[in-house]
Amino acid sequence: MSSPVLVPMVGQLTPILWVGLASFFSGLVFLHFLPLLLHLKVAPKGSFGWPLIGETLRFLRPHASDTLGRFLEDHCSRYGNVFKSHLFCSPTIVSCDQELNHFILQNEDKLFQCSYPKPVHGVLGKNSLLVVVGDAHKRLRTLALALVGATKSKAGYLNDIERTAIHIMSSWRGRGEVLFCEEARKFTFSVIVKQVLGLSTDEPQTARILHDFLTFMKGLISFPLYIPGLPYARAVQARERISSTVKAIIEERTWNGRDSSKNGDFLDVLLSVDSLSEQEKVSFVLDSLLGGYETTSLLMAMAVHFLGHCPSALKQLQLEHQNIRANRQKDQYLTWEDYKKMEFTQNVINEALRCGNIVKFVHRKALKDVRFKDYLIPSGWKVLPVFTAVHLDPSIHTDALTFNPWRWEGQNQTTSKKFTPFGGGPRFCPGAELAKVETAFFLHHLVLNFRWRPGVDSPMAYPYVEFQRGLPLKVEPIPEE
Repeated sequence: MSSPVLVPMVGQLTPILWVGLASFFSGLVFLHFLPLLLHLKVAPKGSFGWPLIGETLRFLRPHASDTLGRFLEDHCSRYGNVFKSHLFCSPTIVSCDQELNHFILQNEDKLFQCSYPKPVHGVLGKNSLLVVVGDAHKRLRTLALALVGATKSKAGYLNDIERTAIHIMSSWRGRGEVLFCEEARKFTFSVIVKQVLGLSTDEPQTARILHDFLTFMKGLISFPLYIPGLPYARAVQARERISSTVKAIIEERTWNGRDSSKNGDFLDVLLSVDSLSEQEKVSFVLDSLLGGYETTSLLMAMAVHFLGHCPSALKQLQLEHQNIRANRQKDQYLTWEDYKKMEFTQNVINEALRCGNIVKFVHRKALKDVRFKDYLIPSGWKVLPVFTAVHLDPSIHTDALTFNPWRWEGQNQTTSKKFTPFGGGPRFCPGAELAKVETAFFLHHLVLNFRWRPGVDSPMAYPYVEFQRGLPLKVEPIPEE
């Protein structure tokens, strides 16, 4: 039975409780926006949007990857190419400016530092090359560059690429239509799992890794809420299973005492590096699989998509590869020297990267107050250099919205402020050349052996780029001469 004294007291406390809760949440919002309020007069112009979530949902709204999207178009027209916002739960400076983007990338670990959202750390792992900073990043990147340098022109690697491309395309005959994104992923996964782990596609371990890797990829681009059964949680669990599989392979190699003379893959080299922990080695393998699988297959899809809508570029590409074929013996493998002759192919690849924008932006934060031109980037604020904005800027690229591979003739295509598809500075993607080699060799066999007509599909930024329908192609074998 309730006390007659306590009942009125509860009724009296209810309004007080509501006032207390309102004050508590108001205080949270105030503290959250305090850094913004302190820098309102010195930071670039802009808007903050809703409390806590800011303008994140508008910024991430899907749009065609060969456009800026409504959010950036609207904000750049209102505030200029550099503006402030509130994104990913942080006050943010968004840069669509070529000079500022270059300045940010070149001052890694000096004025700015890699700063991906915590959920990305959760699914990639704390030792991923994408998220580590400082000395840990330097060690891992140095190893990655050494591996790429030793691999890219190696005959065994080039032969594996070509054999895999021929195998994939041989299954197209008689099918009439293929989903190119699916075929490209089969190709890139087969190549990278062989190169990194020495596994062929018909081994049980490969099938397990691929199954878990597909789950991992779906979760990587999902809403980052860890609830069992949802894509993000399944991705974290899939990463743990992949890690266990990789650890088992490492233990087997170590137990059997295998050395690089027997396999010659990335894992053999990793096993010989004493400066890396086991967790770092596992993360390095996962990073290699991620880069070699998803981004390379997307690059291939971009090239095929844009070539399908540009007959003149496709014709010149075919002529280049017909000349390469004419100058080597039948059934002879492509060589590194052949790759260096694929000059127009490089133009096609670069233009596909510029128009398709596989990486729209990267995450950084200011380590201290940074003055650039007439405005201040406050210490601790997130900084987003947007590569898409520079790639599609008509003041930098003539007729910027048109796929035009000829624009790259005679230009330096490796280091340029106006072209950053693989990032820049100390965090420039170490696997960029491997992605280009694989794409070039695949295109060689594609344009010499098939005609294709693309279906209704286009690359969309979510913000990660994908083709909603998988890029369906009507394919027809070219009769042998």
